[in-house]
Amino acid sequence: MKIEKKVISNLNKCYAMSELNYNGEHCFLVAAEKTDPCYLFSEDGEQLETVWTEPGGVMTMAQVPGSNGQFLATHKFYSPNDSAEAKIVIATPRGKDDWEIRTLCKAPFVHRFGILNRAGKNYLIVCCLKTGHEYKNDWRFPGACFGAMLPDDLSEFNEDNLLPLTLLKGDMLRNHGYSLVKRGGHDAAVVGCEQGTFLFEPPAVYGADWEVTQLSSIPSSDSVFVDLDGDGKEELGVISPFHGASLTIYHLDEFGNYVPQWKYPAPEADTDMIHGTWADDILGKKTWIVGWRKGTKDTIAITWDAEKGTYNTEFIDRNTGCANALHFVNKKGEDVIVCTNREIDEVALYTVTE
Repeated sequence: MKIEKKVISNLNKCYAMSELNYNGEHCFLVAAEKTDPCYLFSEDGEQLETVWTEPGGVMTMAQVPGSNGQFLATHKFYSPNDSAEAKIVIATPRGKDDWEIRTLCKAPFVHRFGILNRAGKNYLIVCCLKTGHEYKNDWRFPGACFGAMLPDDLSEFNEDNLLPLTLLKGDMLRNHGYSLVKRGGHDAAVVGCEQGTFLFEPPAVYGADWEVTQLSSIPSSDSVFVDLDGDGKEELGVISPFHGASLTIYHLDEFGNYVPQWKYPAPEADTDMIHGTWADDILGKKTWIVGWRKGTKDTIAITWDAEKGTYNTEFIDRNTGCANALHFVNKKGEDVIVCTNREIDEVALYTVTE
């Protein structure tokens, strides 16, 4: 794996990212955790527009399916101690550097969300880190997941007409992790919290209930499912516990249990606050990108070495403190990784070749 790095922005406390298809072009968004801007970039890293300058507090962004550049984003999640006013907004392009921002729903402490499609309907899943707060580091009010059917037309929603949310599951302490998976041809959400890893599947028929299944009881800050070793069974990759230092891959045994298969061998003091995570095909191989914000602040790519029968790790970057990672294949057919290196206020684009 050869990596060519290009720094494309120095955005204070850069954090969230999302791909965006806009005016026929493949682009991506980058937004900040604190009271800072959101930028739109071309896929080669050219800054195209400023979407907003504040309020920031952006943990997640996702394009509205079928739209020309319209997307949803969290606003005002600044930290676990300062997010009681967090919400999800709708960003709609009106012209260059001119975006309409309206409130879709209020969801205190919303950290992650996703848009899932099943049976021709789009659904919103909203993952809240906690549900209440009275003092610093107050964890007495466990997080929760909420859901809603997402209409095709979002023009009616605003601060005075909010999308109603339905409680899907409560009692999810430190509800931090979210990733998208496919299950039986439809979208599903993998959510990680202190109680373990859960699978949320939208209704099979409009109006039916969501299906919620606990997959593991291992405390999770983030979880991914990916068949790294190519045996037809998805491995469970877990960052543990909340903002933790343990990076472990679990394999599904013949009894349907996830058992430890591999643990990243570095001392946990070096891998403190593992945070950035993205699983995808890179250079034709299933790859899990992982970065941590303290300790050595490195970002690595994990793959399976079939000849040695074990996992292989390669450094993408070092001493950068990656908060989130994003992968796509550009129009040249090149594998591209974008990282928000939060701890050094750096947005970096990495072109990956053999």
